[in-house]
Amino acid sequence: MKLRLNPAIPDWRARRVWVIGASSGIGAALAAELLDAGAEVILSARRAAPMHALADGRPGARVETLDVTDPTSWRSAWARLEDAAALPDLVVFCAADYRPQTSLDLHAEETRRLLDTNLLGVYLGLEVVLPTMARQGRGGVALIASVAGYVGLPGAVVYGPGKAALINLAEILYAELKPLGLAVYLVNPGFVATPLTAKNDFAMPGLLSPRAAAGNIMRGLARGRFEIHFPWRFTLWLKLLQLLPYWLRLPLLTRLAR
Repeated sequence: MKLRLNPAIPDWRARRVWVIGASSGIGAALAAELLDAGAEVILSARRAAPMHALADGRPGARVETLDVTDPTSWRSAWARLEDAAALPDLVVFCAADYRPQTSLDLHAEETRRLLDTNLLGVYLGLEVVLPTMARQGRGGVALIASVAGYVGLPGAVVYGPGKAALINLAEILYAELKPLGLAVYLVNPGFVATPLTAKNDFAMPGLLSPRAAAGNIMRGLARGRFEIHFPWRFTLWLKLLQLLPYWLRLPLLTRLAR
């Protein structure tokens, strides 16, 4: 029997979850799954219209427009939640940006935008939410990274390193926050059919719908897993590649680049 690294969440009723990046893709699908399961859900992203459409008619839904790259936006949103006595039990960092690109296709402003959204935005959010959670001695955070962070996959020269940093960050957070009574979850999806992956011009093995991805996340949280990765038939191959020594791994990655 595996050691459970996090508290299991078998029942979402009476839970409040803040989903960051809830306007589309995995974030929107996860927000819908959580609402269907009886949770209260705070939906946040820059685009308000899709979130209001998702929240319409659902009494457990609350929309908070948020720019994850703006520290003031984070502080303002948290203050509104505090004033409304609506602080979350779990914060899911799901906001992301992506463009397939190689090392010969780098542009400074685009690199900054991608890293600001995918990595800096998480740090800005953690700075705001963790002090309160630590004082209360309860709650948790979930980082949505990617299997692109396992190894240096060609074609993801900015996206991949940003997701690798999130994987590293999640391990640090677990070690530091577990003794304080906080849970940390790491989610590493494979390919999911979203507006971001629609930019790819290659066959994507194990492609899942956002709803299927959200279902995998819900099951992982229910079981108290630290790392939630899917689909297994794809992610296990990448985990094996990650274990290979460089003299075997790098030639395989070079073949992929071709």
